Amino acid sequence: MKNYLGIDWGEKRIGLAIADNENNIATPFKTIENISKLLEIIKEEEINELVIGLPKKMSGDKTDNVKFMKFVEILKEKLIEKKIKINFIDERLSSVQADTLTVKGIKQQGRDSLSAMIILQVFLDRNYDKN
Repeated sequence: MKNYLGIDWGEKRIGLAIADNENNIATPFKTIENISKLLEIIKEEEINELVIGLPKKMSGDKTDNVKFMKFVEILKEKLIEKKIKINFIDERLSSVQADTLTVKGIKQQGRDSLSAMIILQVFLDRNYDKN
């Protein structure tokens, strides 16, 4: 079984969502503040595939976000021996979509984990037939 972790990276917070390939439904998980906690969660939740929101300009061009690129570089270094697959998906407008969710139980999860949920669900939907 594959366990997925969706990641909405931000300079102050990292939103997380979780799913498995049995249900293919992303769920808001939590918001954390550093890569150390992220590594703990990957281990605790037995994550074997990551889906990270890739910051892009509205034009579709990549941004030159040095802090994001450093985050990815460190993450890859820490996970290289664990053979955890890392996927990237366009995150444009995921925060706007998260803001539009009005279901009270979901809204309480916070914008960052909702954005991660949207990122992960888009990935799962696009890759449904491959699982």
